[in-house]
Amino acid sequence: MDKILSARVDESIIQQVGILARELNTSKKAVIEAAISMYSEQTGLKRKIDILENTCGAWKRSETPQESISKARSAFNKSMERHHQ
Repeated sequence: MDKILSARVDESIIQQVGILARELNTSKKAVIEAAISMYSEQTGLKRKIDILENTCGAWKRSETPQESISKARSAFNKSMERHHQ
């Protein structure tokens, strides 16, 4: 799924992207995506990015699943008791 990216870029860069797109007979989006991909490869960043490491990490809990379930049930039960009093 494509997302919209908004950034303030120097006008000369925007013109350069447009010229490249015309010369390569492709879209501006394709030029930008290819440039980012190439830059990522050159810097070696592509190999360093671990999507699982950079996400929220819910699977890396210090408590067991049973402890998580007990805490959730306890909070739910306290909430229900409060409404029945």
